[in-house]
Amino acid sequence: MTVYRASWVLPVVSDPIAEGWVAIEDGLVAGIGGGDAPGAVDLGHAVILPALVNAHTHLELSYLRGAVPPADQFLEWIGQVIAARQRLSDPEDAAVLQSARVAIQDAKASGTGLIGDVSNTLVTVPLLREAAVPARVFYELLGFNPGDPVGKVRDARARVNRLSDEVGGVRVSLAAHAPYSVSPALFAAIRDDLDAHHGDVSSVHVGESADEVEFMTRGTGGWRAMLMSLGAWSDAWRPPGVTPATYLADLGFLDSRVLAVHAVQCDGEELSRLATLGATIVSCPRSSRHVGVGDPPLEAFYAMGVRVAFGTDSLASVADMNMFTELAAARRIAPRVSARDLIESATLSGARALGFGEQYGSIEEGKRAGLIAVRMPGGVSDPEDHLLSGVEPAAVSWLGPEGAPS
Repeated sequence: MTVYRASWVLPVVSDPIAEGWVAIEDGLVAGIGGGDAPGAVDLGHAVILPALVNAHTHLELSYLRGAVPPADQFLEWIGQVIAARQRLSDPEDAAVLQSARVAIQDAKASGTGLIGDVSNTLVTVPLLREAAVPARVFYELLGFNPGDPVGKVRDARARVNRLSDEVGGVRVSLAAHAPYSVSPALFAAIRDDLDAHHGDVSSVHVGESADEVEFMTRGTGGWRAMLMSLGAWSDAWRPPGVTPATYLADLGFLDSRVLAVHAVQCDGEELSRLATLGATIVSCPRSSRHVGVGDPPLEAFYAMGVRVAFGTDSLASVADMNMFTELAAARRIAPRVSARDLIESATLSGARALGFGEQYGSIEEGKRAGLIAVRMPGGVSDPEDHLLSGVEPAAVSWLGPEGAPS
């Protein structure tokens, strides 16, 4: 057993502990407390906390780092991403795989210990296992006009089953892309698959841009033109005449096992419904600004009682995988949300949303010891506030080897 002592310990599920300690044995938290801890490894003026959770990213797009400039309109940005992906003939290209490996290592180095990765190819599953990073990989399906949605989901499930041995703590499940790229029948088939696999969770991009809202309410605008240009349009489709989150709720797709990613355009009525359904919004503040959809209404998310987690999104829309930088952006956008609530969103709420809440996201006896220590400058007396100031990787260390991600 190894005991670590620091100026502060943040359990997340309870108040911070001044002059606290954490005991780790066989990769699990064996104890937590304050006061004397004879024989402890003294980390000095630092704060011990659970590793952060990046609940939404696209690791397979890491090769686009720095290649897609900021946009004023989301459709402008996504058009550049689609064009870049169409130029790539092999999703297992060496550069793609190496870029994803580097992104995973960068995430670990900056204190992330659990990842929610959205993939269209599943090439990141072995990479996450190789890096010993626990993760939920969402096998994302698209099809606005699929010929056989049930068959599409059945084939996807068969592929997932071949990968889901959970070696290294990587779990794979199915997800839908977005209301403008997935037909009602495909949404229903994905939901049926989720209902048949009780340990799974799913994900969907929803309410990200004003164009999406226009498309769902009126059937007009840039998304209709984009679908037509891609040959994906269906003349049989009719706009539901409601906002995106309302549409997915009415379909029965949303509940506590579905991550609603972005939700930048969700109004109060939609947020109230998401809260009632128990869905978790995964907000990506830096990415939202980069892709031209504006800042998410974070203060409204919390005020309406919606569960909130955070993600970086892909390196096509952010400069790095540092979740502490994401937290700093969240603090800028939502200064009235408490530091404790923001930190909980980036730890326990994310872990619960990904289906790992029993193992990660807080410091409690019996949980996995995926813990980090953040060195603080002299004079810092509020560790929670400091963690929102933009922590750099050089200040982060893992409590290991027993505390390293596994």
